Amino acid sequence: MVLTTTSIRESEESLHCTFASRYVQEPLPKFKIPKKSMPKEAAYQIVNDELMLDGNPRLNLASFVSTWMEPECDKLIMSSINKNYVDMDEYPVTTELQNRSVNMLAHLFHAPVGDDETAVGVGTVGSSEAIMLAGLAFKRKWQSKRKAEGKPFDKPNIVTGANVQVCWEKFARYFEVELKEVKLKEGYYVMDPAKAVEIVDENTICVAAILGSTLTGEFEDVKLLNELLTKKNKETGWETPIHVDAASGGFIAPFLWPDLEWDFRLPLVKSINVSGHKYGLVYAGVGWVIWRSKEDLPDELVFHINYLGSDQPTFTLNFSKGSYQIIAQYYQLIRLGFEGYKDVMENCLSNAKVLTEGITKMGRFDIVSKDVGVPVVAFSLRDSSKYTVFEVSEHLRRYGWIVPAYTMPPDAEHIAVLRVVIREDFSHSLAERLVSDIEKILSELDTQPPRLPTKAVRVTAEEVRNDKGDGFHQFHMDTVETQKDIIKHWRKIAGKKTSGVC
Repeated sequence: MVLTTTSIRESEESLHCTFASRYVQEPLPKFKIPKKSMPKEAAYQIVNDELMLDGNPRLNLASFVSTWMEPECDKLIMSSINKNYVDMDEYPVTTELQNRSVNMLAHLFHAPVGDDETAVGVGTVGSSEAIMLAGLAFKRKWQSKRKAEGKPFDKPNIVTGANVQVCWEKFARYFEVELKEVKLKEGYYVMDPAKAVEIVDENTICVAAILGSTLTGEFEDVKLLNELLTKKNKETGWETPIHVDAASGGFIAPFLWPDLEWDFRLPLVKSINVSGHKYGLVYAGVGWVIWRSKEDLPDELVFHINYLGSDQPTFTLNFSKGSYQIIAQYYQLIRLGFEGYKDVMENCLSNAKVLTEGITKMGRFDIVSKDVGVPVVAFSLRDSSKYTVFEVSEHLRRYGWIVPAYTMPPDAEHIAVLRVVIREDFSHSLAERLVSDIEKILSELDTQPPRLPTKAVRVTAEEVRNDKGDGFHQFHMDTVETQKDIIKHWRKIAGKKTSGVC
């Protein structure tokens, strides 16, 4: 038994206002655990006050992740927050809810399973883990086939567009798979299916298509990719499959464009990942990966454990994790149903159009996002000679908005955009307010002299030291060259990887 002694003064302090105590007079620990305890009221107040400096999640328009759920679901989450998902024998109902969710998603994505047949899939920690698992399945199947044929199996590659999310690069690096990226071009910011198929070779474990690009929300043409890849497989004798990264679009396309063929209706699509914590409308932490059939998930990747009370098959990169995300996902699936999800997605699309129209009317931006896709509004400045989208993004924070600015991947690096993600809790009135705030910011920036870093790369004739360092000469840059230089400067400042925007 542990006994704790508390001085009279410390006991009295716990009864008084935190701001009248000594705890607000001392610096907070940053490197070492403190020697003494503090009252729970003081600990709560201090941590809560620190968190006030965080941004408002509802106004974080950079993120696709859900920031609102109904109070009833919040209650379910709090009542299950102490359940460990991996303890399947102790929490069999939670496991059953996961299996039901997998079945529902498999049918939503037209997997070839019967009405009473169990689908193949698993809940994950976001789409990142889901992509790792799908990639490992492709790699192992490819290696097994190559070994059986007596061919080398040490140089696997995966074909994607340069617009993929950074988790694909993590998979390639962590599991030693070459990432072959199809470069983008101005005006076309998704993977070109024809170019993707061109670089497929006998070592390609799969081609990854994105249903909802992180950069612009646009859907890639999975149907065309399936047709072109089927033709190449027939010509070469290969069996190169397709994985669809539907992290954002998987909960959108089935409800808004049900006739769009991107899922298991296409024969080469062997697995699909989707983020429950994005347009699945669940708080951060849940993703899903669904396989077409049992044959597409190699048995040797499934582990069986029995030290938690019974035989439990597991195929995850994580072990212990909370159960509440799975429970929350099942709640949303039965609470909303097809009708409810359709209504939510239609509202998101409608509010995206409101924002698009408001930005277009300013006459200062070009819209680079598409009408068919994730409800995202991405737009670039027509004239970046005086200020850039990075400065617009910075000024928006004064109004509470978090709107990211970033450059496109190769070969469209000279294009810099602002991007607004329209989530369930982004209303028509908020769209109008954002438009109004952007107009105010542009008016302010118009009246200000350009900042020194921007002025150094303006379109006007400038003085630049030549390579020999023997003086200055005059030169003139066209608009595209100027934008490239401006963006190059801001990228050095930001120091961020554009493909990691999420």
